[in-house]
Amino acid sequence: MAASDESQLQALFLKGLAGDAAAHRAFLSAAAAALRAYFRNRLRGAAEDAEDLVQETLIAVHTKRDTFDPRYPLSAWLYAIARYRLIDFVRRRKRRGVAVPIEDADAALFSAPAQDAAEARRDVAQLLERLPEKQRRAIQLIKIEQKSVREAAAITGWSESDLKVSAHRGLKRLAQLFREEERA
Repeated sequence: MAASDESQLQALFLKGLAGDAAAHRAFLSAAAAALRAYFRNRLRGAAEDAEDLVQETLIAVHTKRDTFDPRYPLSAWLYAIARYRLIDFVRRRKRRGVAVPIEDADAALFSAPAQDAAEARRDVAQLLERLPEKQRRAIQLIKIEQKSVREAAAITGWSESDLKVSAHRGLKRLAQLFREEERA
């Protein structure tokens, strides 16, 4: 997205948040066009699915509008939401056993700009800091560093079952913290 398009889209979004109905409609039209292109490029031959994803993403943008930080580009936030909608769509299709007509599926489908990845790492790190040390360490080793439970037990000196329980409780608490963050 060009810098001028980015600034115009962000200005429309912020005006819409402030109550300007015309700006909100203009934002939705512009965002829908950008999202339509985004999804059609990734779901070649499935225009109806792309349109469904555009609508799902616009609903998510509306429900998550309070999470937008004006210090960052709106398009990064918008496309992050779109990417998660696409991932959910692919997972739903996979569970149903329906082949998704995605040609040349490569890292671009699920890749995030470096800024999105950095923001995600920062967000996860902030949530992890709110966990007790034992849960944080178990998640760090098993889930983030992808160590086996046996390897993590050797590193920490804790039993394998203790690590499993700590990781499970930590993930449960992280999910709760995430839900609280979304509501805030």
